[in-house]
Amino acid sequence: MHRLAAQPGGSEQADAGAYVEQPAAPVLLLTSADTDLVSIERVLSAEPALVGAELRGLNLAALAHPAVIDHYLSSTVRHARLVVVRLLGGRGHWSYGLDQLRLWAQGSLAPGGQGGSRLAPRQLVVLAGTAEDEQALACCGTVDPELALALGRCLREGGAANVRLVLAALGALARGQVPATPVPQPLPDPTPHDWRDEGGPRVGVIAYRALLQAGDVDLMESCLAALRRQGLCPRGLWVSGLREPAVQRGVADLLGREAVEAVLCSTSFASVQFEEAGLGAPLWEALAVPVLQLLCSSRPRQDWQASSIGLAPTDLTLQVALPELDGRITTRVGAFKQTRRASEQLASALQGYHPDPERLDWIAALTARWVTLRRTAPQERHVALVLANYPTRNSRLANGVGLDTPASTALMLRWLRDAGLSLGDGPLPEDGDALIQQLLAGLTNDAESGHRPALDQLPLEHYEAWYGELPVEGRNRLEAVWGPPGQDAGLVPGRHGRLAFPIRGLRFGHVVVLIQPERGYDRDPSLCYHSPDLPPTHAYLAQYLWLRELFGAHVVVHVGKHGNLEWLPGKGLGLSNQCYPEWALGPMPHLYPFIVNDPGEGSQAKRRSQAVILDHLTPPLGRAGLHGELQQLEALLDEYWEACQLGSERRVPLRATLLQRLQSLELPLGNVEERREAELEARLEAADGYLCELKEAQIRLGLHTYGQLPAEAPLAELLLCLARPPQAGVAGLTQALARDLGLELDPWADTEELPLSTGDRQRLLARAAGNATALRSVGDAVAWLEEHALELCQRELDDSPNRGKEAPQTAVGVLVIGESTQATLQHLRQQLLPRLLACADAEKQAFLGGIAGERIAAGPAGAPTRGRPDLLPTGRNFYSVDLRGLPTEAAWDLGRRSAELLLELHLQDEGEPLRQLALSVWGTSTMRNGGEDIAQALALLGVRPVWDGPSRRLVDVEVIPLSLLGRPRVDVTLRISGLFRDAFPQLVAWVNRATALVAGLDEDGSANPLAEAARREGHSARVYGSAPGAYGAGLQGLIDSGAWEQRAELGEAFLAWSSWRYGPADGTSGGAPAAGLLASPDRGGLEQRLRAVQVVLHNQDNREHDLLDSDDYYQFQGGLSAAAEGLQGRAPALWFGDHSRSSRPRLHRLEKEFDKVLRSRVLNPRWIDAMRQHGYKGGFEMAASLDYLFAYDASTGRVPDWSYRAICERWLQDPEVRAFLEQHNPWALRDMGERLLEAHHRGLWEGASDTQLAGLRQLVLSSEASIEQA
Repeated sequence: MHRLAAQPGGSEQADAGAYVEQPAAPVLLLTSADTDLVSIERVLSAEPALVGAELRGLNLAALAHPAVIDHYLSSTVRHARLVVVRLLGGRGHWSYGLDQLRLWAQGSLAPGGQGGSRLAPRQLVVLAGTAEDEQALACCGTVDPELALALGRCLREGGAANVRLVLAALGALARGQVPATPVPQPLPDPTPHDWRDEGGPRVGVIAYRALLQAGDVDLMESCLAALRRQGLCPRGLWVSGLREPAVQRGVADLLGREAVEAVLCSTSFASVQFEEAGLGAPLWEALAVPVLQLLCSSRPRQDWQASSIGLAPTDLTLQVALPELDGRITTRVGAFKQTRRASEQLASALQGYHPDPERLDWIAALTARWVTLRRTAPQERHVALVLANYPTRNSRLANGVGLDTPASTALMLRWLRDAGLSLGDGPLPEDGDALIQQLLAGLTNDAESGHRPALDQLPLEHYEAWYGELPVEGRNRLEAVWGPPGQDAGLVPGRHGRLAFPIRGLRFGHVVVLIQPERGYDRDPSLCYHSPDLPPTHAYLAQYLWLRELFGAHVVVHVGKHGNLEWLPGKGLGLSNQCYPEWALGPMPHLYPFIVNDPGEGSQAKRRSQAVILDHLTPPLGRAGLHGELQQLEALLDEYWEACQLGSERRVPLRATLLQRLQSLELPLGNVEERREAELEARLEAADGYLCELKEAQIRLGLHTYGQLPAEAPLAELLLCLARPPQAGVAGLTQALARDLGLELDPWADTEELPLSTGDRQRLLARAAGNATALRSVGDAVAWLEEHALELCQRELDDSPNRGKEAPQTAVGVLVIGESTQATLQHLRQQLLPRLLACADAEKQAFLGGIAGERIAAGPAGAPTRGRPDLLPTGRNFYSVDLRGLPTEAAWDLGRRSAELLLELHLQDEGEPLRQLALSVWGTSTMRNGGEDIAQALALLGVRPVWDGPSRRLVDVEVIPLSLLGRPRVDVTLRISGLFRDAFPQLVAWVNRATALVAGLDEDGSANPLAEAARREGHSARVYGSAPGAYGAGLQGLIDSGAWEQRAELGEAFLAWSSWRYGPADGTSGGAPAAGLLASPDRGGLEQRLRAVQVVLHNQDNREHDLLDSDDYYQFQGGLSAAAEGLQGRAPALWFGDHSRSSRPRLHRLEKEFDKVLRSRVLNPRWIDAMRQHGYKGGFEMAASLDYLFAYDASTGRVPDWSYRAICERWLQDPEVRAFLEQHNPWALRDMGERLLEAHHRGLWEGASDTQLAGLRQLVLSSEASIEQA
């Protein structure tokens, strides 16, 4: 049942399920801007006869749901002669309503809303809220587009005179007349507000001029007052918007002459278009000061208080995601949309912004701290560098994905001293290992360090005084788990016999390097089963309080992806004073060096901890190549194929040897004991293709040190990785070489195991030297092309006088550089190479600029090796993605092809169509790839996206009929991450709409299992995630602590953390994206879904990391598998999707992916040697990979037994590797020995010999001795 709205357009209309009951009138004005209604009512109150007919007004937020729109059409629009629609954000923001009104205006909708003849002439006027959309929207109505353009410009200009022009024109239209096209009367833009002659640093405050024209000045006034309470001198400006160059120049001139030191901005959108954002923002570059974004909620305060997400989806897009294109710093919600009064004349509620004094004080305090940071002399500036530590073991200090965090931090200390900061008189750590040794000499999070000295202490009474002022609701939640402060397990005897909280870290004068506190799961692993929203401990909060109040930090730097502060429970964005990230950090300037390929988790830090991202380069990347027995196998295969070609009798014994080798190597090729000739040959062909795949695999060849480029050899390989994919109309480098050779193959798109065509083989043989049998497959040809492409990249890195210039065609090896290759090399010289070489200095300058309180320029984020040179140079405050266009058409194309490939492979393997699938979906990958996972899910359901024509924004989803689909639909259940929930509520809504559409189809259960289940269960919900305000999947704490016995316990933890169903906030079955999300605990529903699941799938969209690089992979896919296995009594099939090349999606069993990662990276001497170049952090990375392998095995049972033996032999029994670990990270060496012993104890490593086990026990003991000596 839809509820009736008490007052049309009122705040309660945020519930998109309420019908709108509004008295009829000849003229209706539907607008996205409340200020339009207020301004129009003001003019009509003075001149009631201006229109000459009754006019009703309504905010479009009241018409967010198709059912509500349909009702309004049949009850109110049916009586109108003229309807005016004014849209902010383009057609895609209200596409269904606009389409229905166009049908109404054409006479296709009769008074009852059904097809029929018109009763009277109807006019539709569609106006744009922004200039960028006006041309597209002006043509959507029935009036002359020039008239629509003029009316839209009048309303954008605002003011009583322009409103009169609009109303007069509407009156003429309502009378059936053709009005003269009005000429908008320009108003001052920007307009200063309340500039006073007062002391204090000056800051700009920018708000929409429409608020002033509507008399809604409370927000501006309250904001100025809050800033003055901080001792600042505010300079308020009203603007029509920030997109127009003339307005930008006016703002820059006024605020530039005032020498403002920060800007607080409340306008939506960005000052630049999304497509141009990476090129810079002229307005903010001219001012060159931090710009903070003051959020304004389109919903009442009580809705925000009750919401775990914090802001409505539209607010997230317009006030957070798009302003991030400017590099604005996300703050808090300073005002809420509230109903001011009811307008009898418009028959609508008039709304305005109601300021929140407490939130505005917080925003003003953050602004003041940024100003203080800028004004503080370097020698007086206090800086805190915080290093993450999880698991909380001494082997794993200084987390940072892809980053040599210790080396980077040591380098940052030297930069700070060189920049004039006071770091004391003592020596600084020479390198990362020296820094770690100093940290480990003191107290850490590891229990075995308890006897070592702390850096400092925070007295309990100091903490209690601060804690007592915090909101009682948040304190009650915290104390329900941890008790009052005086009972915290982290307390130690302090000075003068009083209790205190110890502080972990090092101090160098005015700079501290702190170890981030543990979250609390280590104290009681049972919390993993029932506390997904675990509050931080008192000790956690105490260290951050010490940092702020006793140390007096001016700025905090969390070094490397990622810490745990931004993942503390609380609202997804627009935090309140009840949210724990705010308790910990407070209104503190926050910098965050972060890997460029992770926009999702970086956005989490930006939105929940006001972080300014300082993005950094990925680790150096390169081809894995082959090693050891794999290299020997390749040589045997080459010898065998040569014998076959020559008809040699050696073919038979060689084949027997090969089959024996394949058996012993346990490659994922199926049964190698087949006796039939054709099947044996096919197996050898498959082995050849798989070796090519392993050889060409892209792996990390080290770690990145912030502010430094890799050495020349890995730099050349990284350059090749950037040049390999086609981009911007330029062929990839190996593609270009292939074209110049006249080859038919495409090295970027074709799969390695395909045989070479006769023509390609002849062309290559004419160029190649050596064994001709080594050029049999596409993979062989690609390897040959890669070698020559790398040589070209190495040449380009040489200090040649031709660098940056167009070089003449020349030769490389046996190749002549042709036209296609020359064009690609020109692109490399002009774009790729300069951008790559600029990264090191850009990162350093960004760090030092952030420390000095400077604005950090915005830039895009993503995976550079997916053809994204625009991501470089790094050192920018990255932004994510325009949410309105997801999934993109490119994502749909890949997702659809990937879905079809999965269905084909499942049918081949199982002999029956796939019916039930669980898909793990992350926010980070969605931001990188434009929504490929969601596109894949829609394709499996048999639903396709519908995009708006001009803007290509998603406006609907539609069912693909079975007759066109040509297969059964798949019932898809999504387990979304907490980040995905917060960042993409509109995508959750589209999935809900898709499942509701499919569930409502009258189709047989054999063709539509979702509809069959919905008829039985009464709902079609298929989106599940963690509890509101919580993040993660629940397995990590159990794995790290060892507090589990059976796989079913891991599944139980996953269910406890994942059993929240996310559906439309309006309570309907297929909500619109504007309606937001409603979270409901539904463990029974999730269990029903997992009992039926046949396949659990996870996709990866790049090869800059792999599934043994992070705990998230095993937590989500492994957790789904363990839960399903526990419910079904048998494990589902586990699949892995490789979407790293859009031209060639690959899907295979998870077992093959394990094999591929183990052979190409984990056991590869190239990677092991690269880790040895990074000392302590290299050992950290090795131990982490083993942990993740073990955890995946614990949760799925799919890790091959040989992998443990191989790691034991290659890492721990190899004298050189073991010596490296003993010297640089004996804690990691001990952890790895203990982990392998645990794998044996738990029955995961079944083939361990007594000798190996005894050796591991001795290794653990000897490591203990090394640790004692250290």
